Amino acid sequence: MKHRKLRIHAPAILYFDKVRRCGSFREAARSLNVASSAVNRQILKLEEELGTPLFERLPSGLRLTAAGEIFARHATVVIQDTERVSSQLDALQGLRSGHVEITTVEGVTVDLLPGVIERMRSQYPNVTVGVSILGSTAIPEQIMNGQADLGLAFALLRNSELHQLIRGRFHLGAIMRPDHPLAGHSRLTFASCAAHPLILAKADLSIHHLLAPAISHSKNWGRAVVETSSVELAKKLALRGAGIAFQTRIGIEEELSRGDLVHIPIVNNQPVMSDLGLYTRAGRSLPVAVDAFARMLTEEITRRSQQEQDALSTGITPIL
Repeated sequence: MKHRKLRIHAPAILYFDKVRRCGSFREAARSLNVASSAVNRQILKLEEELGTPLFERLPSGLRLTAAGEIFARHATVVIQDTERVSSQLDALQGLRSGHVEITTVEGVTVDLLPGVIERMRSQYPNVTVGVSILGSTAIPEQIMNGQADLGLAFALLRNSELHQLIRGRFHLGAIMRPDHPLAGHSRLTFASCAAHPLILAKADLSIHHLLAPAISHSKNWGRAVVETSSVELAKKLALRGAGIAFQTRIGIEEELSRGDLVHIPIVNNQPVMSDLGLYTRAGRSLPVAVDAFARMLTEEITRRSQQEQDALSTGITPIL
């Protein structure tokens, strides 16, 4: 496949770099297959914009000024980076096969991950995807020992053996039926929820650890009616009116859109946030198929995180 030469930056940078290398406008124009006047015009325009000469016009030829030396370094970085992007895009265009193995928390398998897989399959139908579902605390080991190319997990602690590709911030909230007594509020404390039956996460889920400080500050509450390591089961129980569960909006998209559940952010002096991160092994150069899938996941997590922040920036009511 023929390698493409991208032209995604100002022609003046290309012209400047060619003049610098050739040492004359005439040779640069010949190399670029354009008129000498066009090259000269671009350089003059560039010098006018920068407010300083880039070349000394000497009888023996052209020589970079001090400003020209500085700009030459910038031009080199721009051109080299464009060549890297061109190479990566060519690789994606030529992507015919490959496999992506991802280990993930359960919540993202409901809507977020299926949408990204559908997009990946549409663009690269011969790339296969393997998915394993674990709690957040078990995901790092899968990435570090090579069992997974990528990991999607909430609220992971910093780990020098992992590289975080993207982090989306989502409010941890109480989920309940719209006819629940607390359903009309826009913010809740755990103590307010604890006056009602609760469905709590077991210790292998990040939700358990995120709620721990709020639980420790709440007095005079009994045991949860159910403790589970499945966010899907917790959602189903909340739908049946068995109690209040705690999750982010990730994984309950359909129920929220239908109005079957409400999601009310939990606060403990400040909003309780859960970070959804996409991870790979530190120092690893990702294969093309994995890199393509990671980019799609990054875009989707970024979009959803921003969407949630925009939606929650209005309509705040007093905290119970």
